[in-house]
Amino acid sequence: MPRLTGGQALVQALKREGVEVVFGLPGVQLDWAFDALYDEQDSIRVIHTRHEQGTSYMADGYARSTGKIGVCIVVPGPGLLNAAAGLSTAYATNSPVLCIAGQIPTHHLGKGRGALHEIKNQLETIDAVTKWAGRAMDAAEVPGLVDEAFYQLKSGRPRPVEIEIPVDVLMSEAEVEFYEPGMPRQIEGDPDLLEKAAQALGNSKRPLIFVGGGIISSEATAELQELAEMLGAPVVVSQNGRGALSDRHPLALPSIAAYDLLPNADVILAVGTRFVMPGPNPYPTDEGQTVIHVDIDESELDRNGAPDIGIVADAKGALTDLSRRVPRHNKSRDSRDEEMAAVRATVQEKLAAMSPVSEYAGAIRKALPEEGIFVTEVTQVGYFSNQGFPVYSPRSYIGAGYQGTLGYGFNTALGVKVGNPDRPVVAISGDGGFMYGAQELSTAVNYGINLVTVVFNDSAYGNVRRTQDTAFNHRIIASDLHNPDFVKFAESFGAQGRRAETPEQLTTQVEEALKAEAPALIEVPLGVMPNPFQMFSPPPDMMERALALAKQS
Repeated sequence: MPRLTGGQALVQALKREGVEVVFGLPGVQLDWAFDALYDEQDSIRVIHTRHEQGTSYMADGYARSTGKIGVCIVVPGPGLLNAAAGLSTAYATNSPVLCIAGQIPTHHLGKGRGALHEIKNQLETIDAVTKWAGRAMDAAEVPGLVDEAFYQLKSGRPRPVEIEIPVDVLMSEAEVEFYEPGMPRQIEGDPDLLEKAAQALGNSKRPLIFVGGGIISSEATAELQELAEMLGAPVVVSQNGRGALSDRHPLALPSIAAYDLLPNADVILAVGTRFVMPGPNPYPTDEGQTVIHVDIDESELDRNGAPDIGIVADAKGALTDLSRRVPRHNKSRDSRDEEMAAVRATVQEKLAAMSPVSEYAGAIRKALPEEGIFVTEVTQVGYFSNQGFPVYSPRSYIGAGYQGTLGYGFNTALGVKVGNPDRPVVAISGDGGFMYGAQELSTAVNYGINLVTVVFNDSAYGNVRRTQDTAFNHRIIASDLHNPDFVKFAESFGAQGRRAETPEQLTTQVEEALKAEAPALIEVPLGVMPNPFQMFSPPPDMMERALALAKQS
């Protein structure tokens, strides 16, 4: 067995797991880890940021857009707490991110002596935004710790994990034993329950399918399409599931379509989704409806009321099995073309009411090539895009999920571009959210990360200001913003600065920025935008039932 420092053991273990990029910010507790990374620069690219939140956001964007594991490394205490915002987003979007944190010396742990960056119960603290966390107390333990972290990342529901290594462990030497990288372990559904589900689906007259990010993480898009077409069933796609079925497919619909489809469905199949309305209240169902819920996370099956048939399984395997079983029971159904046309008309009416936000989103879609990736933000155009931005393939639409982490977009999109250097990537931000991580323009220019970022500038935290104006009798407080000239701001970092004042100009500017192949920021001055939440409002009776169900569950 080789004799290595804890830092060297860490880097060699990452290398064996196929890690190609690490997003990090060095500090005194990590010196021995970064020195080990220096020796492996031909194998592992290190991208350093200007703030720890950037490390976890970029790792998340890298992971969700590539399907690989994103890795970030930060100092303990404030460094890890800064990165927690990105980890919380990764947790909400089921993203496989490994966060490596330093730690104070082992002999100071739990003593409260005020060691540099010490916080009480760091391992327990980070549990709130991770699936699993662990610590190595000896250099010999480091490979095993990394092995367990990757096991957690590759098995079950994908979510971030954290490992921490005290500085003296990174410095010390030991004989270390490495492990062979493990393969992802799939969870196969109960065959009796799958047969029962197949019978219900095959005998249904008006089946309806709900899907989420589990379809994408298990790479089950082809299997979803096969089953949906077999049943002629509309597919309602959540925000995290955008791209699970191309928006060009006649059966694909955004989540706001569920309000019209759900009441008339007789069998409902939910796969890889929490099966909740935006809000997130449970979808109310009737006694005559059969609900089948398939999820790799058993805790999701009864979180919002027990389904009639609950199946713990990986989405890909379950859909494959159902497609094999359903034909034995499948019956002919009346055409649903008229129903689908009516639902689409209702959806389009809701989207069109969001002018001019809809036009600006359409302008970006027009400029973004088919293979491009779009990263949204917690901003007016972002809220609209969760429903109305056409998405044609998996891993090409990146949002914040239920966490709604203001300021995640620009940072996350940089990680997306690092993982997809040959694909065009466009990110949007509001002026408020962009300034959370605007310093990472330095990172973009430093590493040649040729991301195109559109900043919609209304000089306010727009949603907050509109609510204060309309619901609180014009009592505006703490929501107006003083901004720089964003064009000059971008240019001061060495990035391209552009401006567009109409949707047509925005299309042109995005097209030109993508051709320039350089980091670019496009400012779009805006006035007050319409309330995006009006799109999400269900019928009053459905909302009342959903609230009652949420209180009971």
